[in-house]
Amino acid sequence: MECNQCGKCCTLYADGGLSASDSEIAWWEDNRPDIAEHVSGGKIWISPVTGKQMVTCPWLQKLPNQEKYTCKIYLDRPDDCKYYPVRIEDMMRDGCEMLEPADLRYLEKAQRELDTLMSDSRPPFFDPE
Repeated sequence: MECNQCGKCCTLYADGGLSASDSEIAWWEDNRPDIAEHVSGGKIWISPVTGKQMVTCPWLQKLPNQEKYTCKIYLDRPDDCKYYPVRIEDMMRDGCEMLEPADLRYLEKAQRELDTLMSDSRPPFFDPE
């Protein structure tokens, strides 16, 4: 299981499905005003021009001549982005391309592998009990 940078997680949730904590927003205001200008009323990815919710993440960048994406604010992205994906079921629902056939046959093992892969970003989801 390895991310192939398909961008689905970013494109599926950027239009209002993500949030940021008050502390994240305050940090952006102090340290990353370029990010903070896309926040309004506690909601993220609001157009600073129109004041409306953006349809896609303003920080998602398509790599030239490829079907791969990268995040322009990767180190400073919201926790919602850092924590995704949390569950194998979420990945299945979203059509995540990093799932392999074996992952679908052995969901608990795949969840443990996902928790290990994401261990630097979030607490594990899998609980064997």
